[in-house]
Parts: sequence; C-alpha cells; structure tokens
Amino acid sequence: MKARTAERDDSPAATGAAHAVTPDHGVTDEALTDDAFLGGRLRLLQPLRGHRAGHDALLLAASAPAAQRAADLGAGVGAAGLAYAVRIDKTTMTLPELTLVEIVPELAALAARNAARQPDLAGQVHVVNADVATLGRPSGPAFPAARSVDLVLMNPPFNDPAHHRTSPDAGRALAHMVPDGDIGTWLRAAERLLAPGGRLALIHRPTAVEALLASLKGRFGSVTIRPVHPAPEAPAHRLLIGAIKGRRTAPAFLPALVLTDAAGRPSAAAVQVLRDGGAIGPE
Repeated sequence: MKARTAERDDSPAATGAAHAVTPDHGVTDEALTDDAFLGGRLRLLQPLRGHRAGHDALLLAASAPAAQRAADLGAGVGAAGLAYAVRIDKTTMTLPELTLVEIVPELAALAARNAARQPDLAGQVHVVNADVATLGRPSGPAFPAARSVDLVLMNPPFNDPAHHRTSPDAGRALAHMVPDGDIGTWLRAAERLLAPGGRLALIHRPTAVEALLASLKGRFGSVTIRPVHPAPEAPAHRLLIGAIKGRRTAPAFLPALVLTDAAGRPSAAAVQVLRDGGAIGPE
C-alpha cells in the first residue's frame, strides 16, 4: 500500500558515515502520510501519528543564511534541512552539503527516503542516526566532525516537562520535551561542529529566551532575535534566533513576523515564506 497523500502546501540518497541509515528501515508505508510543503516543491513522508513537521521547520529554514556546509540537528524526517536546501536559488548559489542528524532510527530512515526524493540534492545529503550530545566529541560519531560545518540549524524539543504534560507517544515526547536548562547541550554541540565564524539558526519558545541567552553567552555573539506572532494582537509564540560562533557583539531584536492578518488570513509575509519558499530577511 502506498503512503497516504495529504496536499498541505500551507502547512508548514546518501547516508551518514557514522551510523548507516537504510531508507527502507522503520515505519511501514501504511502508517505514513505524503505531505506537500513550499507550494509542492518539497514532499515529505512522515508518520501519521506522533510528531509531525509544520510551520516551525519552514520558518527555521527561511531564517538560515547561505552556507556551503550545513547540519540540521534533531532533523526528524528532514523537514527544516531539506526545506533549507530546496529553497536555495540554484541559478546564483551552489547547493550546500547537508547533514541531517536524528536520534530516532525510524525518523532518520524517513529523512534518508525524503532526501532521496529530491533529485537536485543527489549526493549532497547525509543522514546520521546519533544523539546530539555526542556530536563533535572524540568518543562520538566520526561524522559530522568537529569544526566541519558553516551553519547549524536547530529545532530542539520545545517544552519543559516541568511545565507541560508529557505525551504518551514516545516519539512525540522525545521530539517535544527537554528541560529548558538542557538547551545548553544542544548549543555546545553546535559550537563543536561549527568552524570559527560559523552561524547558528534556531527556533524556540519565547519563554526559553533567558536559558537560551545564558547558554549562548561566551560561545556565540551577534545574536539576533526575531519574534513570530500567530496574529497581529497575539503575543509571540516563537523566536527565530541567529548567532555567530566566537563573536561578542550584543544581541539585537529584528522586526517581528506576523503569520495572519486581523481577519485570520495568512499574511503576505507568511505566504512568501511558507508557500513560496522566500527568505526571512534582513539577516
């Protein structure tokens, strides 16, 4: 049976050298959906139940600057990293070498399948099944190596289990739950992987901003913070954060992104990013 198809344009093959990822390993096709993103430019197989990719991955991809060597940590089925690669204008830029790192074997296998569905990315994407905490360490995976990438994209688990009910679905819980204090584990991994002057792009909750800034301090500078609001009068529900390894420049707030207008329709900016694959600028 083929994967179930869901056309949701407005919703939001190579394998890694460290832990081999076989595209046919994991969830059966009967338990998958085949979803369209970026106006159909990207299609993703993902589990029908549990954590599913959406707007966050596309917003993260659109906020990331151009780079030749990129890594997506906590990649899931590859949504953010593949969206980042797909939206690059190939007439003016060289496609990046992209590494998708995912701890759940079944999701890593789906990421490999999704990468293989993008013919323009053939030979450019590596999928590694590994724990983020082990990356760039002598005892960790050999790939990606320390100081080997120019850009790290990061969509870490959002919800502090001290303040949120943990999902009974193990995969969904792993994707959503991490104590705010543990964000430093992810940021230390990003620092190890990035070359000097490399860039970090991440998306997180506004309530985690204190923990994020504390963990970035001393490792990253030139921090930019862009609030994302679901509606004009609603509080921000996401932050898009950029930073540069080794810099010491003070943080700066960028203009907010509002996803819907007063009538609840997608804003022009949201359409440009979520459907048309545009960038969120200025950097």
